[in-house]
Amino acid sequence: MEELKINENTNMVIVSQGNDRWLYEISKRGFDFISSLTAIIVFAPVFFIIGILIRLDSKGPVIFGHTRLGKDGEKIKVYKFRTMVINAEEVLKNMSVEMKKEFEKNFKFENDPRITKVGKVLRETSLDELPQLFNILIGNMTVVGPRPIVVKELDKYGIYGEKLLSVKPGLTGNWQANGRSDTTYEERVQLDMDYIDTRSAWMDIKIIFKTVFVVFKKEGAR
Repeated sequence: MEELKINENTNMVIVSQGNDRWLYEISKRGFDFISSLTAIIVFAPVFFIIGILIRLDSKGPVIFGHTRLGKDGEKIKVYKFRTMVINAEEVLKNMSVEMKKEFEKNFKFENDPRITKVGKVLRETSLDELPQLFNILIGNMTVVGPRPIVVKELDKYGIYGEKLLSVKPGLTGNWQANGRSDTTYEERVQLDMDYIDTRSAWMDIKIIFKTVFVVFKKEGAR
């Protein structure tokens, strides 16, 4: 049975899942906690090395938190290794009209001038997203789910906005496992909706393995 409620941050009606999926949700949270804690310990040396490389490459913090929408429209800080110059917002404002239109359409660039040299490598390998393991550990993200979006992106989801915010955003998901930046935004929305409608433990496992394969092949990485 579903329950409707209003989120104060977005004034949207959110659809809450009933108790029929409680076993899946509990096991999913258990997997999230154990896997994220284990990965943080294993990748600790990688965190350290990446931090040094970022500081040597450009000025600014090693990790930054970007405000995104979490479950039920809650505003959360999603952590990533910094891949852009510290004056990225200023660079964006000074871009050409054509580039601004490209950004407004897809919320990304084909060739983003704000990205640093180390940042480019981190994005191509998806290592920039490693700090999101801490989001998963504390529970405002999950290993598999729709990508966390900024408030402005919610309009792109139209009538599917409520469904998107009914689940936690994920480190990886249907979109990342099926083309990433090689897909249009409309295709991304459909992939997210397909996942929410059919999600299961088996689907999560398949997406995780497919994501590893896609990352190693650098498919759709930008």
